Amino acid sequence: MYIFGAICPAEGKVAGLILSCCNTEATKLHLPLPPKCPELNPVENVWEFMRDNWLSNRIFTCYKNIVDHCCDAWNKLEAQPWRIMTLGLRDWANGLWS
Repeated sequence: MYIFGAICPAEGKVAGLILSCCNTEATKLHLPLPPKCPELNPVENVWEFMRDNWLSNRIFTCYKNIVDHCCDAWNKLEAQPWRIMTLGLRDWANGLWS
């Protein structure tokens, strides 16, 4: 299961797709930045937060249970715009320099 996501830290908004595979077609649907570049892609911090709090150390009973759990985690994040702002804002990207 793969969650493709994007965040707007300035407004605390998210957009995401939960897909069963990660391939060219899936990438075309979302066009994420390369993985493991949190300095360029602050959504990497979001994935770490979601894994640490809602997606790790789980036992799933079936495929639907995985999808439901991923949707629930994403919806929890979406309901916390302040968390998105905290995880995603970058001084250099958002003009917050002193």
